Amino acid sequence: MKQNSNKQLMNKLYYPKVFIKPGKESAILRKHPWLFSGAIKRIEGQVEDGDIVSLHRSNGEFLAIGHYHHGSIAVRVFSYEPLAPDADFWAQKFNRAWKVRQIEGLDQDPKTNCFRLLHGEGDGLPGLIIDFYAGTAVFQAHSIGMHRCRNEIVEALKRCLGDKLQAVYDKSKASLPALYAQELEDGLLYGERESGLAEVLENGHKFEVNWITGQKTGFFLDQRENRALLGRYAEGKTVLNAFCYSGGFSIYALKAGAKRVDSVDVSAKAIDLLNKNVEINGLEGETHRAYTQDVLKFLQQSEEKYEVMVLDPPAYAKSLKKRHKAVQGYKRLNIEGFKKVAPGGLLFTFSCSQVVDEQLFYNTITSAAIEAGRQVRVLRRLSQPADHPVSMFHPEGSYLKGLLLHVE
Repeated sequence: MKQNSNKQLMNKLYYPKVFIKPGKESAILRKHPWLFSGAIKRIEGQVEDGDIVSLHRSNGEFLAIGHYHHGSIAVRVFSYEPLAPDADFWAQKFNRAWKVRQIEGLDQDPKTNCFRLLHGEGDGLPGLIIDFYAGTAVFQAHSIGMHRCRNEIVEALKRCLGDKLQAVYDKSKASLPALYAQELEDGLLYGERESGLAEVLENGHKFEVNWITGQKTGFFLDQRENRALLGRYAEGKTVLNAFCYSGGFSIYALKAGAKRVDSVDVSAKAIDLLNKNVEINGLEGETHRAYTQDVLKFLQQSEEKYEVMVLDPPAYAKSLKKRHKAVQGYKRLNIEGFKKVAPGGLLFTFSCSQVVDEQLFYNTITSAAIEAGRQVRVLRRLSQPADHPVSMFHPEGSYLKGLLLHVE
């Protein structure tokens, strides 16, 4: 009965049909949201990047609906039911995502007013990221199909958040395919903001965020819980925050009473952001030192031994072709890091490269510890917080890997 109903609906919707090769539909049947180009048998109808298509077994049975793109990931699935993504569809998706944030208490937390509102595949909308900064939702599409739906998405956000939403800013130009994005400009989709600046709170710590000029959507929200964890160990300690960007880990360490914090980033712009955040938290003084320098060179040249160290580099690989090179980069970095951790000290080390999975990262850090000649205990495995949820059917969404290590 359901199959006949689906067939009737599909006949009304007139989406181009993507037929999957026999035996290649198993991932879609397991609710994995990606269909790779090599699994496509044929396409019925004219299709362009960003179009909505329906997925079918080779015998014609309906499986899912998603956005099409000429590339390795050919279809990103957003529904396993035949439908047109109208205002009610988007509102239902956002309400479900919002309930997850409410479970975490993020909607009413007086000490935290910035978090991820929608996290792509983890919230059932591949290709869409929305971060929330004290009333402004920063929209970032990673697929043409999602970007084309931006006006409907704004209306759904307004329905979901009500007066909590003051503005929506589109920051998609850098995350979309270059040919499509060349005619686009980032800008407000809703509301009024004189600038892209806001002072936000994270666990009571102040940060100045600029979603227009800052990296990603303006701040690295995925490290919130790991920053708080660092604060538990920092009191009275010497701390190194490498790849510090705007100083998230540094601020937590300083406010926790660290003896001294050194922050290092190759970007002078990042150091300016860091210094501003030190200032607005009232933490200026001899306790903090900032260095505009390449992290690897800093570690090789420094004679300091740190009691707590953070190594949080940017993604070293964004494709499988670059994975081996990325692993070697993580190994070299952590070898130098291990050398500079004081005996009995702690190392927080991370990878945000999606193609480097948790076990490969663990093995790489193990190899670095052996080469550095240090005895190491794993105290914790670290990851992303609950506002960056991972679908059980899409383990690739667990992109942030980290280890808290005790180094002898």
